[in-house]
Amino acid sequence: MSKKIKPVVEEELADLEEKVDSLVTVVEQLMKENRSLRTQQETLTMERAGLLEKHDQVRNRVDAIVTRLKSLETGA
Repeated sequence: MSKKIKPVVEEELADLEEKVDSLVTVVEQLMKENRSLRTQQETLTMERAGLLEKHDQVRNRVDAIVTRLKSLETGA
């Protein structure tokens, strides 16, 4: 390599190394965010299941109350 080309190649390699380091940082941040979002999704899924169960229980109780009220209405 000539003396003029060598500094250019070294500069390009330094730029490339900087870009790779930057990409590695971005990938690490995205992986961390992805883990956090997966944990959040799991928590919300469990919370939703609990709320659906409570909703069903409340609906059954309301249905029972309505049935009792109807039976009292027809019996009165």
